[in-house]
Amino acid sequence: MTKVKLLRNRTLLAALITLAVITLLSVFAFLSPYDPDAISVLRKYEGPSPAHWFGTDDLGRDYLTRILYGGRISLIVGVVAMLISTTIGVVVGVVAGYLGGAIDNLLMRAIDVLSSIPWMILVTIISIYMRPGLYAIIVVIGLFSWMGTARMVRAETLGVKERDYVLYARIIRQRAPFIIIRHILPAVAPTIMVAATTGVANAIMMESALSFLGMGVAQPMSSWGSMLNRAQGVLGTAPYMAILPGVMILLTVYSFNKLAIIGGGKT
Repeated sequence: MTKVKLLRNRTLLAALITLAVITLLSVFAFLSPYDPDAISVLRKYEGPSPAHWFGTDDLGRDYLTRILYGGRISLIVGVVAMLISTTIGVVVGVVAGYLGGAIDNLLMRAIDVLSSIPWMILVTIISIYMRPGLYAIIVVIGLFSWMGTARMVRAETLGVKERDYVLYARIIRQRAPFIIIRHILPAVAPTIMVAATTGVANAIMMESALSFLGMGVAQPMSSWGSMLNRAQGVLGTAPYMAILPGVMILLTVYSFNKLAIIGGGKT
């Protein structure tokens, strides 16, 4: 898909604008006149008003401000966890696909074993042995979400290494690291970009699920998932507490997934 077609694609533009707006709002959350951690028990569960556009939470904190700061955490987790998982997946996938043989079989069997275990079980077990917090949840998600990327990169590498220019490089005895960096990685770059974009969406979903289950970031820090967790007990009296973080998760994940689909050449 050419750049002109991409610019004319309304779905792509909508996804990019949505992500840009959410990112900017999160980055400039400090411009809010409210302290996200300031407690005012006399103003708890206030509905939307001119003073508090999206009401207040169970501790009287401005909910919109909490949402904006929560966006920072969710986006940080998504991007950093994606970088970790993509790096591991690309290294494993390229090595397995290029070297082949026993190394390929060993790495693929390891991926099969890890993929056969539900990720929630893996993450839960590791979380028990790590101190809860932002660092822990990023590491846990990053270390257990790379298998799909490794499979995709390996499949692409198997095809690329049979191309003439790669075969010629091997004939003239260029070293494997040089061939991988100079020839293999540029050829599989589109696949890596798609996997990375999808990885951000998946990491945000995983963080939201863990935080919703109470295994995510600790108070007073908040993410969209942890805000949903606190909102589940007051859905009848303060439904706005669940609607706004839910919508933010939906828009963000949907936009990243659309970028991945379009980046993969689909419309």
